[in-house]
Amino acid sequence: MHYNIALAEDKAINRNTFLQKMSQLGHLNLVFVAPNGSDCIDALRTLAVARLPQVVFMDLEMPIMGGIEAIAMGKMLYPHIHFIVLTVFDDDEKIFEAIKAGATGYLMKHEPAEVLGEAVVDVVEFGGAPMSPAIARKALQLISQGGKAASVANKAALPQLITHREEEILKLMVNGWDAKRIGDALDISVHTVRKHTANIYEKLHVQSKAEIISMAHHQRWF
Repeated sequence: MHYNIALAEDKAINRNTFLQKMSQLGHLNLVFVAPNGSDCIDALRTLAVARLPQVVFMDLEMPIMGGIEAIAMGKMLYPHIHFIVLTVFDDDEKIFEAIKAGATGYLMKHEPAEVLGEAVVDVVEFGGAPMSPAIARKALQLISQGGKAASVANKAALPQLITHREEEILKLMVNGWDAKRIGDALDISVHTVRKHTANIYEKLHVQSKAEIISMAHHQRWF
């Protein structure tokens, strides 16, 4: 059986290494490679349903939109797609942020091709959650510590590309305020409110107020 996959990775050398590994695996079909999380979401939007990847391998540290933000947005828009973190980071906070965002697995970049191929089959066919041994040990340690995991997973941070003014407007939108009321409260025109709102929609890859409110509640931004 063949599986559609995709990769989001900003460094060319890592993309090339991944492509070399994929060339060893006949059961995986790479549908696109994106240089950051934002381009990954855009690529997903352009694909026909039959061409959507079943698994997206996601780097964490990328410009414009990082992996954790992209996973959260991707799971919101495409809940059936599995996102597997592929990274060099194994620190506590990133593990829990990725899991909270909706990552299905968490693998280190040095894993061989066979491990990546098995991870795809594991998540798609068996509902697995593949983790590199070092990550699995970290996760177990953090679970045993109890409270730390809960505190880290309590609230997601807003994407960094959202400005302070956009955050103010977004918060009021989530509270049900219309453009006129927001403008009066922030002492700006309705036109300016709508312009900021359009920027928010574009940056978060949403197309309606209902969608953005749902995303904000899901991520517990406020």
